[in-house]
Amino acid sequence: MQVPTWLDGYSASVTVCDADGTILYMNRLAARTFAADGGSALVGQSLFACHPAGAAAELRRLLTTHEPNSYTIEKKGQRKLISQAPWWHEDGSYGGIIEVSMVLPAVLPHFVRDSGGPAPTP
Repeated sequence: MQVPTWLDGYSASVTVCDADGTILYMNRLAARTFAADGGSALVGQSLFACHPAGAAAELRRLLTTHEPNSYTIEKKGQRKLISQAPWWHEDGSYGGIIEVSMVLPAVLPHFVRDSGGPAPTP
C-alpha cells in the first residue's frame, strides 16, 4: 500500500486496515498512541486483537456494511473525535477502513454555514 509520506507528520492518529481487518499502516502518532500494545509492530496484525468484544463486533459490522462511523471519547483527560470510514482501491473494490483519531479542544465552536447569514462567533 502506497501512503503519502506527509501522513507520518499529520497531527492526528491514522490507522488503515484492509477488508479483513489486518492493519496495513499506522502513522507515527498512531504508533506512539498504541505503543503499549506494540506500536508500529501492530502493522500486519489483526485489529480485532486490539479491541474488546463489543468494539470488535462494531468493526466487523463496518467492514461488512462499508458504512462510516464517528463518535467522541474521553481518555486520560483528552477528548477525541474518532472517525472510521471506508476506503476504496483505484479499481473501485473495497479496501477496508481508515480510522482517524484527533484530540478535540475543550471548547469546540460549531458553525452553521447553510443559513446564508454571517457565521456565528465561537
